Amino acid sequence: MWHDDLRRYLSRLYLVEGTPGAGKTTLALQFLLAGIRSELSGLYVTLSETKYELLAVAASHGWSLDGLDIFEMTDEANFGLDQDQSLLHSSDVELGETVRGILKRVEETDPRLVILDSLSELRLLSQSPLRYRRQIMALKHHFAQRNCTVLMLDDRTADPGDLQLHSLAHGVISLDQLASEFGAERRRLRIVKMRGLKYYGGYHDFTIERGGLRVYPRLVAADHEMPFSSTPISTGLTGLDALLGDGLVPGTTALLSGPAGVGKTTTAVRCMLSALERGEKAAYFLFDERLRTLIQRCKALDMDLTPYVEAGQLIIRQIDPAELTPGQFAGEVRKSVEELKATVVGIDSLNAYLHAMPSDTYLMLQMHELLSYLGQRGVVSLLIVGYHGITDDLRADIDISYLADTVMLLRFFEAKGYLRKSIAVVKTRTSDHERSIREFRIDKNGVTVGEPITNFSGILTGSPVYGRPTDDLMDLRPSGDRS
Repeated sequence: MWHDDLRRYLSRLYLVEGTPGAGKTTLALQFLLAGIRSELSGLYVTLSETKYELLAVAASHGWSLDGLDIFEMTDEANFGLDQDQSLLHSSDVELGETVRGILKRVEETDPRLVILDSLSELRLLSQSPLRYRRQIMALKHHFAQRNCTVLMLDDRTADPGDLQLHSLAHGVISLDQLASEFGAERRRLRIVKMRGLKYYGGYHDFTIERGGLRVYPRLVAADHEMPFSSTPISTGLTGLDALLGDGLVPGTTALLSGPAGVGKTTTAVRCMLSALERGEKAAYFLFDERLRTLIQRCKALDMDLTPYVEAGQLIIRQIDPAELTPGQFAGEVRKSVEELKATVVGIDSLNAYLHAMPSDTYLMLQMHELLSYLGQRGVVSLLIVGYHGITDDLRADIDISYLADTVMLLRFFEAKGYLRKSIAVVKTRTSDHERSIREFRIDKNGVTVGEPITNFSGILTGSPVYGRPTDDLMDLRPSGDRS
């Protein structure tokens, strides 16, 4: 991406600001190396770090800085024994020597890309805001005349209200590093300004990995619309298809809610498995259960996922929320849809997703945008929300039903001395769904959905009332005990 667009923005001065550790140096080196691959010569002027420190940063990313000119203003050639008397000079003399040294190196090497790291040194030498501004303006004009693109790095040591550099720069990129109460630090960037270009505003999560910065652009669902078929697809369960009206419709979100152990994950996996059996691809994101446990449990229920995982048809990702930002998670979902071409995406569960990131505000808005994106791509989204309690007063920590196109309620109820399970569809925006309540069973043969239960009331409360003796309940006795 850098390579194709670099030449369009030559002769401009850009500001990259951020606190120490935010990733400014890594971004600058990544920028210069991208320029070298595009046959643009680069110069890195360091006023604070040493050349060996820069080489160490590059080595940590597996980069070679061959072909990149590093000008170290702190080495012996500039501030060595023969210039000790400069310590007695006024700040004006020191500033002049520094700037002249930079300009001389630029004239000698004639680079197309220049990094100036960092402006805090020039700010200290300038002593006054007026002198500092004039010096930056002079550098800007000089670099422009030499057809140089310049990234100036600033560590935000100035007064937070001082926006002089913002007014002088053609573009401003702000990097933030945030410490969370638990887990790794989180990084984000924001494009403050970029003259003459349309850009995505707001914050974008990014990580520093081996190989450089990886940015997760803020998701805008409206930019990803594509045509797709709206023909309903089967869940693999005849009774559930009947409840839904005719199955699940591509581009919709189905919410499965209920207490722990009622079968939400198993039902969602059964729906996903049906798509896999048709030759489609799927992705499942686990926040609660361990991956190995899910695989073993599904295999015991006659829903072996291993062949699909090994064939690359199914991706199951174990999510560690303490190490993942919302932007990263959205990026992983996008990758599964755009690269794997997944038509079914499961998120298990939203409770864990929302609770694991309490410091991130507007998390529900981000989830809304993610679900809208999946809908624009024709993906069937399966969301799981757990309730507190087993029967009677069931409560959820979150109410996300307004985001779902289809809402399925899974409940426990007691009858004939057995703890039974029921399923009902209380909402669907895409069909005239069945209003009945059906019993379902999970055993070694998988998921079985029975016929509508007609002789009970109050099933969803967990305390059903019998209208008369009934034979419409499923036989839960082991097969050897039936007569």
